[in-house]
Amino acid sequence: MLKIFLHWLLSLLYRVKVIGLENYRQAGDRVLIVANHTSYLDPLLLGVFLPDDITFAINTQISQRWWLRPFLRLSKVFPMDPTHPLSLKALIHHLQNDTKTVIFPEGRITVTGSMMKIYDGTGMVADKSGATILPIRIDGAQYTPLSKLKNIVRLRWFPPITIHILPPTRIDTHGEFTGKARRKHSGHILSDIMTEMMFATSHYQQTVFSALLEARNIHGGKHTVAEDLERQPISYDALITRSIILGKLVKPLTSEGENIGVLLPNSTKTLSVILGLQLTKRVPAMLNYSIGSAGMASACTTGKVKLVLTSRKFIELAHLEHDAEVLAEHVKLVYLEDLATSISAIDKLKAFVEAKTADYWYKSHAYDADDAAVVLFTSGSEGAPKGVVLSHANIIANHQQIKARIDFNPTDVILNFLPMFHSFGFTVGTLLPVLNGMTAFFYPSPLHFAVVPEMAYEVGATIMFGTNTFLAAYAKKAHPYDFFSMRYVVAGAEKLQESTRSIWLNKFGIRVLEGYGATETAPVTSVNTPMDYKAGTVGRFMPDMLYKLEPVPGIEHGGKLHVAGPNIMKGYLLPDNPGVLVPPCSLYGEGWYDTGDIVDVDEDGFIHIQGRSKRFAKVSGEMVSLTAVEQLASHAWPSAQHAAVSLPDAKKGEQVILLTTQPAATPKQLADASPGVAAITLPKKVLVLEKIPVLPTGKTDFISATQLADTLINNAEA
Repeated sequence: MLKIFLHWLLSLLYRVKVIGLENYRQAGDRVLIVANHTSYLDPLLLGVFLPDDITFAINTQISQRWWLRPFLRLSKVFPMDPTHPLSLKALIHHLQNDTKTVIFPEGRITVTGSMMKIYDGTGMVADKSGATILPIRIDGAQYTPLSKLKNIVRLRWFPPITIHILPPTRIDTHGEFTGKARRKHSGHILSDIMTEMMFATSHYQQTVFSALLEARNIHGGKHTVAEDLERQPISYDALITRSIILGKLVKPLTSEGENIGVLLPNSTKTLSVILGLQLTKRVPAMLNYSIGSAGMASACTTGKVKLVLTSRKFIELAHLEHDAEVLAEHVKLVYLEDLATSISAIDKLKAFVEAKTADYWYKSHAYDADDAAVVLFTSGSEGAPKGVVLSHANIIANHQQIKARIDFNPTDVILNFLPMFHSFGFTVGTLLPVLNGMTAFFYPSPLHFAVVPEMAYEVGATIMFGTNTFLAAYAKKAHPYDFFSMRYVVAGAEKLQESTRSIWLNKFGIRVLEGYGATETAPVTSVNTPMDYKAGTVGRFMPDMLYKLEPVPGIEHGGKLHVAGPNIMKGYLLPDNPGVLVPPCSLYGEGWYDTGDIVDVDEDGFIHIQGRSKRFAKVSGEMVSLTAVEQLASHAWPSAQHAAVSLPDAKKGEQVILLTTQPAATPKQLADASPGVAAITLPKKVLVLEKIPVLPTGKTDFISATQLADTLINNAEA
C-alpha cells in the first residue's frame, strides 16, 4: 500500500515519466542496475517506479540514517562499502542468485550536476557475476533541494523528473585480462556505458531556439547569460526579446531558408542577430572579415548570400571601410543602426510579451532540428575555403556530447575571444554557454595578447578555449595570477606544443586539456578531460561517434581518420557549385566524413595525431610527417615557432623545409638536438624568419608558408 501511495504522490508532485520499461523486461533475471546519482530521492524513485522487488546495494553509512530507513523498507537492502574488496565479493555472490540489484557506480551524489568518478569495482562485479547491466538515467531530481547543488543550479521543490531505462548490455573481458588489469578494464567499459547513457538520453533533436527556451525554464528568465565590452549583462528574457525584435526586422528583407551574411564582431548584439535569424528560419552565414573583401565576396558567392547584416560602428572601429565598399558591389549591406530606427515602443512591448509566452507559440510552429542552423566557412589553411552547413541537431548533439564528458554549471563564466566565424568560437565559445546556463563574455579579438589575460582576471573567467598560438602568447604576457579562477583551459585547432603545456602548468598551475575537431564535426571530435587524460593525445572520441582508419601506404601504425555521428555536418557548399548542398560521404559510405588526418588510436581509445594526410612528404619513397618535423624543432627550440613544408625535389621527389623563428638555426643544430632520429625525417633546409605566417584563427597558414619557402629558396639559388 505504501508503494502504491508513493507512486501516486511522486507522480503528482514531480510528473514522473518512465521511459523504456520494455528494456527492463528484456534484461532477464540476473541484473545489475546502474544509475547516475542526482539526489537523495534516487533510491525512492527507483524503488517505487521500477517493477518487482529490487535490491539496493547502498553504502553502509547511508543505509543507517534514520530518515532513510522507512523508505528502504520498500525494497531489500544490501549494505556495502564500495571501496572494500570483501563487500564486492559478497555482492558478486549475491548477484549469482539471480536478482535485480541497483547500485550507484559513482558512490556519491553528484556535486557538479554531471557524472562523477565511476568506481572500477562495479564493473568488476558485473564482469565476474555474469550479470546483465541495465543503465538507468535519473534526470530532474538534481534540481530539487534534496540534491547537493545548492548555490550551483536554480533549485525548486517539484521539477519534472524522468527515468530513462536504456537497453541492457554486458561487460565481458573474455578472459583477456586478470587481476588489477581486469578490474581496470571492466571499470573503463562501465564508465563508457554511463557516458553513452548520459548522451543517449539527452534532448539533442531540437532547434537552437528551442534549447534556449529549455535553458530559460531550467535556469530562470532573469539568469545572466551573456556580456561584452559594453558591460551590460543580459538575461535569458532580454536575449529572447532582442532576438524576436531582430528577427522581425530582418524578415521582410529576406525569404525563408535564405543564407544571410553576418559581418559582425563578438558581442551580445551579434548573438541576438544569429538567434533572430534562426527564429525566422533564416540561416546565418558567418563571414570571416579578416580575409578581406575578395575572400568575403567569394564566400558570399559560394553560399549564395545576397544580403549581409553589419554595423557602421563595427566597420569604422575595425577599419573595414574599403572592404565594405567593395563587398557592397556584390551584395546588399544592411546596417543594424538603420534597422534600429524603425523600432517603436509598441514593437518592444510586443516582443517582450512574445518572449514571455515563447514556450507556447514556438512549439506550434514547424521547426525541424535537421534544418540548417548556420553556414561556417573553413579556414582554408590548405586549400580554398568551403561553406560548412551545420544543422540545429548537429550543434546541440555536440553540446550534449561534451556535457557527457566534462562538468560545467551555471556558475561558470566562459571567456570567448575566438571570433564567431570560427567553428570553435561559434558552437563552443558562444552557443554552448548560452544554451547551458553559463555566462559567455565576448571579447572581440584574440590578438590582444596582453588584454585577454587581464579580461580573464577581471570577469573571473572559469573556462577558456583557444589555440596553441594564442595560449602561448597569453602565457608570456599574463601575470601569474590572471587565471586564478580558471577551471578549464582547452586547446584545439592546432597541435599543443610541449612548451605551451609546460608554461601553463608551471606559471599558472593549469593543465591545458588538448582536444581535436573540425568545422565539419560541429566542431569537437575528441577532448582530454579531468577524468580521461593522456598527455600528448587529443583525448577520446565523443559519445556515439564511430570511426574507421583507412590504411595509408608508408604508414605502419594508424591511418586516415573517417568519422560518423550525430554531430557530423549536413554537408558542404563548394566554390565550384554555389548554393548546392553536398552531403558528407567517404569511402565508408554516406554520413561519413574524411578528416584527412593521419591518426593512431591506442588501446585506451586515446587519439594520437600524426599529421594531415596532405602534410606528409614523400622523400625517396618514404613517408615523412611534417608535423613530426615540427615536433623535433619544438623540442630543440621550445621558445620559437616552427612550420615544416614540402617542396618538389628533382632527385628525391620532395624535400622538407623548416621555417622557424629561432635565430641562426641550422639543420646541423636540429640534428644534434635529435639524437637517434633518422636523417630522412630531418629537414633539408632551415629558413629563419621573424614570424611564421598564421591565419586569423591562430592556425599556421601553410599555403603562405609554402609559397614563402619556395620564394626564398629560388631567390637564394638565383
